[in-house]
Amino acid sequence: MIQSLLRGFQQLFDPPTRRLVIFSALLALGVLVVLAIVLWFLLAQLKLLEWEWAQGALEILAGAGLLFLVWLLFPAALSATMSLFLDSVTAQVERLHYPGLPPPRRQAIHESVWNGVKLALVALGLNILALPVYLLGLFFPPLFFFVFYALNGYLLGREYFETVALRRLSAGEAGELWRREKGRLIVAGVVITLMLTIPFLNLVAPVVATAFMLHLFESMRTPERAARV
Repeated sequence: MIQSLLRGFQQLFDPPTRRLVIFSALLALGVLVVLAIVLWFLLAQLKLLEWEWAQGALEILAGAGLLFLVWLLFPAALSATMSLFLDSVTAQVERLHYPGLPPPRRQAIHESVWNGVKLALVALGLNILALPVYLLGLFFPPLFFFVFYALNGYLLGREYFETVALRRLSAGEAGELWRREKGRLIVAGVVITLMLTIPFLNLVAPVVATAFMLHLFESMRTPERAARV
């Protein structure tokens, strides 16, 4: 697993991957800045205060507040933007490290939708069940962090596993591999959760996590199955 994680970080030095990260960052920042400018302009048009000097001061404060909001939302916006291109990251990792693989299987739309809905329902159910534990964790922080990382380790481990596994395996085969390797995959999910909660590292965590999970997935497949798919 450590080797797979290190190879995930090495993917950041690959020129196409680096360009994708830079493009995602510029796109996310651009969208946030445009939204901030639009909101600031609309606020300026409202003329909330009668005195011109007070209105000007309000607009300055609003501009500063919107810039702070851009800074605050940038990591989440970058992660969301980057997630749109993770399939490209997966394809690039396969080209570099697994050139002998055949073209990926084509997922039916209903399969993709059902897998997403199923994971969302599992996430919702688990978070509802964990809510009392979260509340208790406010008074006992170690319990909060344990539940947070364990729960999100399961969810993110499963999410990233399905992202890479369903390119090569049917839903049934991916489910079988998940059940067989669940322990390692949940630990991998905990590692991904940790990366997503560390400032600055969280900016590139989705790319690293995708490459990490792909290397881990390929290491789990038997030679016979790898040759067949």
